[in-house]
Amino acid sequence: MTALPTYATRGSGSRFLRKRGPAPRSLAAFALAAVFAIVIWSVSTAGSTAAPGPLPSLQDLIDRAKPGEIIVPPPGTYAAPLRISKPITLDGAGAVTIDGQGEGSLLWIETDGATVKNMRLMRTGESHNDIDSGIQVRGSYNAIKDNVIDDALFGINMQQSNSNVVRRNRIKSKSFDLGVRGDSVRLWYSMKNRIEDNVIRDARDMVVWYSEDNVIARNVVSGGRYALHFMYSLRNVVEGNRYRDNSVGIFLMYSDSVVVRDNRISHAQGATGMGIGMKESSDVTLEGNEIVYCATGIYLDVSPFQPETTNRLRKNLIAFNGIGVLFHNDWTGNIIRDNRFENNLMQASVNAKASAKRNDWAANYWDDYQGFDLDSDGIGDTAHEKRVYADRLWMDVPPAAFFKGSAVLSTMDFLERLAPFTEPILLLRDDQPKMSADVVVAAPEGTEAEADPLEEKGFKLDPFGLKKRVYNRQD
Repeated sequence: MTALPTYATRGSGSRFLRKRGPAPRSLAAFALAAVFAIVIWSVSTAGSTAAPGPLPSLQDLIDRAKPGEIIVPPPGTYAAPLRISKPITLDGAGAVTIDGQGEGSLLWIETDGATVKNMRLMRTGESHNDIDSGIQVRGSYNAIKDNVIDDALFGINMQQSNSNVVRRNRIKSKSFDLGVRGDSVRLWYSMKNRIEDNVIRDARDMVVWYSEDNVIARNVVSGGRYALHFMYSLRNVVEGNRYRDNSVGIFLMYSDSVVVRDNRISHAQGATGMGIGMKESSDVTLEGNEIVYCATGIYLDVSPFQPETTNRLRKNLIAFNGIGVLFHNDWTGNIIRDNRFENNLMQASVNAKASAKRNDWAANYWDDYQGFDLDSDGIGDTAHEKRVYADRLWMDVPPAAFFKGSAVLSTMDFLERLAPFTEPILLLRDDQPKMSADVVVAAPEGTEAEADPLEEKGFKLDPFGLKKRVYNRQD
């Protein structure tokens, strides 16, 4: 055994030895060993930390509530799913989160007259078959307001649910490829609902199926496929929305008597990008919309479809698009009046060897009109005619439009106009071209603005005073 080190001290002429503790080198070794042991213990315990317990649920609190009661849960994160089966108010006060932990839908409203507000709902499942949603609605006269729905495959799914309000919610889908995300709001056989003032991003579509008399107003939608898509839906109103950076702004398929007004649709770009599209849709009003920076401004495919009906396009700004108005074929029945066509690469086009002249073009402002106004009435003295020269190339073969600005095609177009070998097709004729966009031209008798399709309908049954709440945007 090694002896402990000693040192000597001087006394009164004598010498003695006294023991001392470990030397500095031994202290360093001891400290190093202790630190190493602590590190090993920390790593081993971190790997074996017990999993957090299950989240608490609010279901018992909801089940104990009486009809008409307001529930304000304590702040915190709670488990899904929850089911509301009576007319109560669930108010998260901005401090309550419902976490689905990646499974199923989060909140079911299976009653009439309930309110869900100021909640955060997150992490639904990923099943398209089950339509995993932040909120599932199976009732009427419910209000869903001021919620945040995040990381949800589908946002709000309403099936056979009428006269509900969905207002001021923020909705975001899962971070999947665009085609496999879910829809932000989905209406299925649902009537007289109001979808208002919501902010939606990175979802797939907002879709309205077989649903009538709904109002979609003042929503902001970006980063989606169809900002709004109608299928077989009648008499809906779309107004005051802002749609940007979606593949398509608004598309109507087999949907009649829809009013689309005062919306701003921009940056719908790409091969299929368009601001507003219609397929076999009749009695549609497009009024006061701004459609800018889109591949195609307005697309018309066999619309109007029903006999003896018209579609009305008026007072719209159609600017800075690749094509202003694109017709799928030679069709008729559209009244295109009092619009502004500015800085479009092509003001109008037809996807066939055909013309759009059978439609009623009147009193539009064309920034490429080359006539005069000698009588100073604000209307051009000669008609604005758009004829097809070299344009036939990219009308017949759309990819050829890529070369539209090239020297070769510009020269070809000039020569066609200078000395055409054949009679050019008359694409459209506007007999009252406006000299400036602010000129007011009286509409012909019988073409005045139609009444709002919802104006006189109201709510047939309103036991919870929803009509008052609907029109009070502060509520």
